Amino acid sequence: MSYIEILQSYNLTALQWLAIGFAVFLLGISKSGIKGVSIIIVVILAFVFGEKASTGILLPMLICADILAVIHYNRHADWAIIKKLIPWIIVGVLVGVWVGNDISELIFKRLMAVIILASVLIMVYLEKRKSTNVPKNKLFSTGMGFLTGFATMIGNLAGPISNIYFLTMRFKKNEFIGTAAWLFFIINIIKLPFHIFIWETVSIESLVLNSVLIPAVLLGFLLGAYIVKLISNVNYRRFILIATAIGGVIMLFG
Repeated sequence: MSYIEILQSYNLTALQWLAIGFAVFLLGISKSGIKGVSIIIVVILAFVFGEKASTGILLPMLICADILAVIHYNRHADWAIIKKLIPWIIVGVLVGVWVGNDISELIFKRLMAVIILASVLIMVYLEKRKSTNVPKNKLFSTGMGFLTGFATMIGNLAGPISNIYFLTMRFKKNEFIGTAAWLFFIINIIKLPFHIFIWETVSIESLVLNSVLIPAVLLGFLLGAYIVKLISNVNYRRFILIATAIGGVIMLFG
């Protein structure tokens, strides 16, 4: 089929195109550092394409946005944290690949919502105590790494979990964004072969659709990067907490 014929084969309405464009625009904003809106992106794409298929459509755009974020925030990454998390994230991804065809989407969303909201409550408690202690427990980083890998493979829903982890690490704004940029770039590259060869959710047809949507990702990233510069470290932490909590509520009742 030709390029145009592939796009036409999706049979998308004007409203659906608008919704998808808005979702990938939010993706660009999210990857620029305005965290907490990833839930909205996942919900919109799942509604248009279906739960599993949407993960493959989203993944190449995530990688493109990751590249922009890595270039922009490269010097702020904390590689010690990345090296600590990556092995357990890979384990989570592999478990996610294994159970991806069988797990109930509803049960998964409810479970993740409870974890996210519980994590937010813990963070609010720590914020009120003005605690500056950074968690040293290896079990904490292991568990958060595993949950991040599992959630990102099942439904690209790792953002809220990683947000909580980075907040507990007391990262400043740019460290938060730079570390997350490199971490998710590595994760998404690891996920790509599984989507191509096992789940078969990434194909020539999905990549053609991605090529039309990439400009919206770039536009969102540029706008988001500008907004991030205007936000103080304190207000950034508050925004992440609020946005993550809202995401957990959406997952719980969505």
